[in-house]
Amino acid sequence: MSSHSTDRLSSPLSVGTSERDILLTLFDLGRRVASVIDLDELLEKIPELIGRLIPFDAFAVYLHDEKRGELSIGYAVGYPDTSHYHPHVTHGLVGQVITRQETRLVGDISLEPQYVELVPGMASTMAVPLVHKKKSIGALNVLSRSRDMYSERDAAILRQFGAHVALALVNARLFEQQRLDAEAFETLAEIGRDVAALMDLDLLLERIAQLARRVVDYRTFGILLLNEATDELEIKVAVQFGDRVELPKIPMGEGLVGYAALHREAVLVPDVSKDPRYIKVVDDVRSELAVPMLLKDRCVGVFDLESPDLDAFSKRDVEILTLLASQAAVAIENARLYEEVSETEARLEKELKFARRVQAALLPTKLPKRLKGVDVHASFSAALELGGDFYDYLVPESNTLIIALGDVSGKGVPAALYSVFAGELVRGRTFRRRYVPERSSPAAVLMSINTILHERKLEEYYCTLCYAIFDLKRKMVTLSNSGLPYPVRATADECRLIEAPGVPLGSFSGMTYDEVSLPLSSGDVFVFCSDGVTEAMNRQSDEFGSERLLDIVASTKHLTAKEIIDSIVEAVDAHRDGFPRNDDTTVVALKILTQ
Repeated sequence: MSSHSTDRLSSPLSVGTSERDILLTLFDLGRRVASVIDLDELLEKIPELIGRLIPFDAFAVYLHDEKRGELSIGYAVGYPDTSHYHPHVTHGLVGQVITRQETRLVGDISLEPQYVELVPGMASTMAVPLVHKKKSIGALNVLSRSRDMYSERDAAILRQFGAHVALALVNARLFEQQRLDAEAFETLAEIGRDVAALMDLDLLLERIAQLARRVVDYRTFGILLLNEATDELEIKVAVQFGDRVELPKIPMGEGLVGYAALHREAVLVPDVSKDPRYIKVVDDVRSELAVPMLLKDRCVGVFDLESPDLDAFSKRDVEILTLLASQAAVAIENARLYEEVSETEARLEKELKFARRVQAALLPTKLPKRLKGVDVHASFSAALELGGDFYDYLVPESNTLIIALGDVSGKGVPAALYSVFAGELVRGRTFRRRYVPERSSPAAVLMSINTILHERKLEEYYCTLCYAIFDLKRKMVTLSNSGLPYPVRATADECRLIEAPGVPLGSFSGMTYDEVSLPLSSGDVFVFCSDGVTEAMNRQSDEFGSERLLDIVASTKHLTAKEIIDSIVEAVDAHRDGFPRNDDTTVVALKILTQ
């Protein structure tokens, strides 16, 4: 964290820039910010990116130390040395912005009594709070030597960028904390290895209790498992400084552990005497932490930690125990499944691969038999066990084929769940076409899905989607895109990208989308893919890119859709040359057959 002096950064957005271009720029800058996980690097990157949005002569990122109630300047441009500047969070104009979570525009700082001069010669300023999940984590402050430099439009732009910065700062802080807690997380990795190998449930629970003490200090530790038949939490392991203790069965919803299980969320109570949910079992307990063990949307049990000290457990303990609980839930479920079904390796492997099989089952394998005149094939490979890509072939009416391909940000279980939700939205809006055709164009479908995803307020995730309607009777294709790589169209005469830009779904409200309509002829080939294809990298960090994709489609357009797909997948794998996938890889190819 430092302070640097530099000239005003160049090329901010002009006054005449369209709202669409502003949003696209904000999305691009948001992705750039989100890609930086080192805190110092992130802080240094922020003014460079803000310079593309808003001009300034001085800039600072203020950080809020919630525990101390202080402010500090994490990074500054044009400021003198601020390393010793640690005012109370309520101090000055920026402190007001942070505590009230409101933007301040000051056209003449000489008239603002709250302004604290740290940079001589400044005339106007703008400050926006950095808020994540309603929590103030800091502020962005820009200053200019000119009066009335900033407008409400500038404030709106900086607020939107600030939302990306806030999330990036939270992620960077978590990354930094993870580095500081390397020993704890190494222990978690060891726990994961240990418990994964234990199939005896009693031995597994005893081992979890032993290892948990290495990551979180406690007076009493209990593992309660949910008996789904009685809807009660039954104690399986309970220790008090190494001695076993007895705990009663607890109905779902009762006590702190019952509440954690019912609501599937951790419960942190600094002072149990002030919480009416607390059930006294052990003397001298002052604070308690209950963490549910969740498997997908099911609670299999609860970790219960108690201490004789007030406020003994921190939010960091919650995070660590949540990770341990997640590992334990999987291990417990595996042990239960192992005991319930079979001791054979084949049956256990079947259970462990079930989630992947379910996801594969949700993807179409072939076109409906009633649709003639097209050859379609697809390929999907997840970067992890579960992926965030999805695709679908839909036939809402005769001679009409819908191809949809989507890519949810992130990987693993959260992305997979989000993709299932998005896929259902696609199907729902497609099959209402027969009832409300005027609201079922590709652009209208994307607008509708964007509205729903944005309303769900899943700000950590977004979805890119290409939606194409092939009207085989009229021999036309109409498509809209929301951030997916441009589709490829190969005809008898050329092979080129279909340029169809658009903002990802769920990122911003009220977005509109363009449509592209093209004629269809026999032999035409269309290829849709996720960015796992174009952004596939080798060990030299060289991306596969669109040009390679175009070359392959151009040279294989005479082949079947499956053969085209196979050629693309083989080329991508050859390009990676054993380098691990960094993203899910999905390709859909469609070929218009001779009528």
